[in-house]
Amino acid sequence: MVTKDQLLVYLKEKRRTWISGELLSDELSVSRSAVWKHIRKLREEGYVIESSPKKGYLLRRDSDLLLPNEIRQGLNTKVFGKKDIEYFKEIDSTNTKAKDLAQRGAPEGTVVIAEKQTEGRGRRGRTWLSPKGDGIYATLILRPAMSPGEAPKITLMTAVAVAEALLSLVQIDIRIKWPNDILVNGRKLAGILTEITADMDAVNYIVVGLGLNVNTRSESFSEEIGKIATSIYIETGEQLSRAGLIRAYLEQFEKYYKMFTQNEFAAIMGRWKQLSGFIGQKVMVDVLGRNYIGEVSDIDDDGVLILKDDQGRSRRIFSGDVIPVNP
Repeated sequence: MVTKDQLLVYLKEKRRTWISGELLSDELSVSRSAVWKHIRKLREEGYVIESSPKKGYLLRRDSDLLLPNEIRQGLNTKVFGKKDIEYFKEIDSTNTKAKDLAQRGAPEGTVVIAEKQTEGRGRRGRTWLSPKGDGIYATLILRPAMSPGEAPKITLMTAVAVAEALLSLVQIDIRIKWPNDILVNGRKLAGILTEITADMDAVNYIVVGLGLNVNTRSESFSEEIGKIATSIYIETGEQLSRAGLIRAYLEQFEKYYKMFTQNEFAAIMGRWKQLSGFIGQKVMVDVLGRNYIGEVSDIDDDGVLILKDDQGRSRRIFSGDVIPVNP
């Protein structure tokens, strides 16, 4: 552990207590001027640290940035987030960076996270609004031993993990919309973008991107986006710790990913259906410009939507945009 990180750990252990520069110098085996330099770096990272010539230093508030140290503190996982967390203040797209890292051999469990995306992406080439410091923009690298045809299941599994993480921290009515959106009161709170690189019979790697509106204010959305999007802050009126939320997400993701790799996808889909309230709804599904209208009769064990039309005929839909049809 580098000196700056050691200093931060010590300040956190002694929070609400003034610590002299001399004591910190002795504990870390560095000069007092070196202590001061590291204090300045921590302040630049968003930590509120008071200083007094007679008292020393006092940590008043942790950083709200999604720094690796803040994410790892209290993180209860074995793989995801424990080792490789690639942090950026600004990036074009966490998915793009994750794919580059995966191609160069980054291990499963690597997390790419950013405070801001300039080219955040959603499905079908859509953009994802990614203002600085308001949301979670994170991508995980997976290397599952499975066939490419199973890849869509990862999106459904991730949606359950995101929903469970949110439910563990906030009291809002979370709903999953097939295949990759998290909704509150009919408006989008989060989106998932899964991208795969594979050979004919095996997956090389998968990157799973999450865009989640956490502390975004309504004025940050355009009038058009505000009609379809929301945030935790808009729904609750309270700011939520983004580091705490990403920890909850990584823990839930690891739990459900383990179930997935142990062939327990049916149980995951059972929870997905409980969280969706989707079965039995009449919808229109846009599949590459062709619209199909019917009632959702099921989501099968492969994650495929089963749509039953007015004549009772069933259609299997692997991918598309779902729009509710008013009765």
